[in-house]
Amino acid sequence: MKKLFPIILLVLTIASCKKAEELKYNSPDNIVFNFSSDDKDSILYTFAYTPDMALDTIMIPVRISGVQTNTDRKFVIKAMPDSSTAVPGKHYEAFKDSYVMPANKGTVSIPLVIYNTDSALQNKSVKLRFKLYANDYFGTALVKEINGTLVFSSTLEKPDWWSDYLGDYYSRTKHLLFLIATNGVRELSRIQDASPKFEIPKNLYIISLLTTFMANPAAWVKNNPGRGYVLEKIPNSDDYDFYSINNPAKKILYKKDAGASTYHFIDEFGQRIN
Repeated sequence: MKKLFPIILLVLTIASCKKAEELKYNSPDNIVFNFSSDDKDSILYTFAYTPDMALDTIMIPVRISGVQTNTDRKFVIKAMPDSSTAVPGKHYEAFKDSYVMPANKGTVSIPLVIYNTDSALQNKSVKLRFKLYANDYFGTALVKEINGTLVFSSTLEKPDWWSDYLGDYYSRTKHLLFLIATNGVRELSRIQDASPKFEIPKNLYIISLLTTFMANPAAWVKNNPGRGYVLEKIPNSDDYDFYSINNPAKKILYKKDAGASTYHFIDEFGQRIN
């Protein structure tokens, strides 16, 4: 009887391996998102420093958990409207009915177009939640890796150097004009920092670009045709709209002062920008 035990054990081991192999190759391949460990399941994006961009494309990484095949295979991504604040057509281009994992490939990136045309994005972010769904080609058994989130806005925040050069009053509209006038400068060194003294004159020169722009935006538009900004008179009004031809939905009011011949930009609080 003792001699039979090794034989029985061998037979059971072979049967167990065969069953495991059958399970391995009979189980459907799974489709999952391929976010990096830093991203976890979320993508964060801001239009804040590119105000002339009306849209951008976010690439969503997808991979298979299984084996590659020599044929194309479709997979499905859908938005989850009940847990999203982003609206299709307004904040992003709706997902297609399906996408393709190419033959002999294990990864692919799906383009998602997002829009910077809603003025509300200047004050708040929107969230788009999306999910992978099972179909005839792929399963979704790895439930922790089939959900994704995109959060985006065009919200600017008061930088720590702002009060050193531009005073205590802050508005996102003035910050936006600063970015336009300086061609995207994001950071200035603090006056009290132990930075080289030559940075202060440099910073003051950068601030002067904003002052010059605000004093005569019509001249700035004329002298910078490649930037694509216009100052357009509002019909039946003495006022103007200032905006990028690439993103005409994002306008800043350039208003004539009552009882005077001077003009000023108006911020989100209805205050004159000085």
